Amino acid sequence: MVVSGYGVRLCLSMGSAVRTNQRIRILLCLGLPLCIVLQWLFFVLALAVIFPDSAWAAEPPVTPSSGAVHLSSDPQVRQARSLIENRRFDQALSILRPLLPGHPHQTDVRFLIGLAAIGAAGQAISRAHKTTLLDEAIAALRVILIDHPDLVRVRLELARAFFLKGEDGLSREHFERVLAGRPSAAIAANIQRFLQIMQARRRWRGYIGFAIAPDTNIHGTSEAEYIYINGLPFRRDADSLARSGVGTVLWGGGEYRHPLSPRWRLVSGLDIYHKEYARKRFNQTHLSTHIGPRLLMNRQTELTLLGVAQRRWTGGSVYARDWGLRLGMEHWFSPRLSLSGQTAWYQREHLKRQDTILDGPLMMLVLDAALGLTPAVRGELAVGFNRQRPQVVRWRNADVWGRLGVSAALGRGFTLGGSVALHRGDYQGNWYPFTAKGDSREDRTRIFRLSILNRAFTVFGFSPQLVLVNEVNKSNAQLYDYQRNRAELRFVRQF
Repeated sequence: MVVSGYGVRLCLSMGSAVRTNQRIRILLCLGLPLCIVLQWLFFVLALAVIFPDSAWAAEPPVTPSSGAVHLSSDPQVRQARSLIENRRFDQALSILRPLLPGHPHQTDVRFLIGLAAIGAAGQAISRAHKTTLLDEAIAALRVILIDHPDLVRVRLELARAFFLKGEDGLSREHFERVLAGRPSAAIAANIQRFLQIMQARRRWRGYIGFAIAPDTNIHGTSEAEYIYINGLPFRRDADSLARSGVGTVLWGGGEYRHPLSPRWRLVSGLDIYHKEYARKRFNQTHLSTHIGPRLLMNRQTELTLLGVAQRRWTGGSVYARDWGLRLGMEHWFSPRLSLSGQTAWYQREHLKRQDTILDGPLMMLVLDAALGLTPAVRGELAVGFNRQRPQVVRWRNADVWGRLGVSAALGRGFTLGGSVALHRGDYQGNWYPFTAKGDSREDRTRIFRLSILNRAFTVFGFSPQLVLVNEVNKSNAQLYDYQRNRAELRFVRQF
């Protein structure tokens, strides 16, 4: 492992190549479970949408519509609740903590521990003690949501605990899920005030991820052994055929927002993505940096204009660099429905002389709508348009695409997600000999994606997530048809 100023480079040793029969075995190993799990996923998601309030475990402590707490009849539990109502939080905790291990109504006890710890954190003198109490509250409330992801009151208290701890990204996520549960007008208004405070005070944003990624077709190419020109077969070079492999993926980045005024921020950030294979010619690295102003127009709308510079490496060598502008927007139509969008223009320049004929402008447009169906179920619809205009006419293309997805936090700690994306890519110019009559190339791509994680299993706040992807591209041009199955074992932050 080599560490540099731009990130971490990882290498996973493996055999240099696999034969066709090995690729078929990998395809079956990935493809068959994918089909089975995909059918099961959408069945479960359908149940989650139709019966969003169904119970997956023992009696819940909260009624989402009323927010009332149904507590155990244990006199000690009732005494602890009375102490909380009288703001004697430390005394309540001294009663509740010993009760938890063997109590028959652990959900009730955990909920009160969460309330008492949040209250005690507000009275704590030292910052360290406050953080310890908030961590205790977060842990208690999180355990409840593992089996009861649709409980609005518990999620509301968890969002408040994250807010007090200063973890605004996690707090915002849970507040938004509470809003999807259609709380009362008073609660919704209070949540909006929290969101406004977080919007104004937000400074740093960061992320990091790591995955092991097997792939049946590393560089997305045809498995055809021959290309036909005027009816005559020509064997392809062995290195150009489809290859299977296992890679490691690392991604991360950060952004800082410097306040210029109550409504203006200066945004700067860096993002990196790196994929590594045993055969280094398949390695990919993408580094991007941006800077520019962000305008907080009101509580519902943000606008951002960024200058962007990007550089890409393939096989360890610099391949191309981009520079340009990106305009972003985020708007909340309602507490449950948001729309974000980006449009960008880049100038691409290739660093190798033989590739400079591909230099030219790129343009992209993306619109993404997110809808909270329930506190536990969220839907997404995204559409986009990409256009490239390199010097060589045959490589000029336009891609129109759409994606529909849904995710559901279910009982027993499971979170399932699925999406389908469709792409229509059209190229210009004469594509002979890849097309028989020199027609322009046309690609049609379909991508199925499935993800699953269990919120109950965490390591240092991260949960392993399994992602399966099935991708099929149909093209009228020889050698551009392909199919691939990919998998990623990711490690993601919990809550």
